[in-house]
Amino acid sequence: MTSLKSTVSPGNRTLALLGAFCLFLSAVEYMIPKPLPFMRIGLANLPLMLALDIFPFPSFLVLVGIKVFGQALITGTLFSYIFLFSLTGTFLSALIMYFLRRVLGEHITFIGIGTAGAMVSNVTQLALAWFFIFRDNVVYIAPPFLGAGLVTGIALGIFCEAFTRRSQWYARETTLQKARETTLHKATRSVMRKVRQ
Repeated sequence: MTSLKSTVSPGNRTLALLGAFCLFLSAVEYMIPKPLPFMRIGLANLPLMLALDIFPFPSFLVLVGIKVFGQALITGTLFSYIFLFSLTGTFLSALIMYFLRRVLGEHITFIGIGTAGAMVSNVTQLALAWFFIFRDNVVYIAPPFLGAGLVTGIALGIFCEAFTRRSQWYARETTLQKARETTLHKATRSVMRKVRQ
């Protein structure tokens, strides 16, 4: 009988691992008191940052979806306005982080990526808060909200920098991803040559 482990690809196992990590950190974050219902420190973004160099874009988007919907189920906000805040902020933040990593590569550190992601997420949520709830009063919550995002973005970036430099697991996963990308590029070039012929 074929074991379950042998039927699941390494990429899917890694996706499941980081997805579970997102849910765990979402549960931890839910227990931390917050002044506003949609204000979070962003702990659950840590697996997304680690995934930037591990997954191709479709798998990365699946992980983002696991984070958003899992977090909503854990916090009981799936059918509330808070879910809209989380969905919009997380997806825009994730897209910016992925774009920066793919365009700038190793020229941008995780500290820069984490800071950019946190700022995009917080600005997006402030814009939604202005539109749906606070209107002009949003200027009173903006400074502490952005300040908290800046601090947590930097802190998560520092952690990612330290972790990725020391982790054998991360080195193995990024090596596998580079090998997959190389294989895909070779296959694409081979197909294009045959089409031209």
